[in-house]
Amino acid sequence: MEETEYRIVRLTEEAYQCLERCRRESESLSDVVKRVADGRSLLDLAGSLSEAEAERMRDTIDERNARSRERLADRVDP
Repeated sequence: MEETEYRIVRLTEEAYQCLERCRRESESLSDVVKRVADGRSLLDLAGSLSEAEAERMRDTIDERNARSRERLADRVDP
């Protein structure tokens, strides 16, 4: 088996807390850094939809948000 190399990295408390919030169950901080650093940015998707497709997507999101707010209101104020 290959020997794992380790590096010591200094983080501010704020940066450490950000990593902790991103951590999933059973993930190490190294796993979190790899997942977050290797992930694609939403900005990579910029320009991939036509204006009509983007508008339909916005409408769908708005409708689902409205339904979610209604369901939440029903549960809070029965």
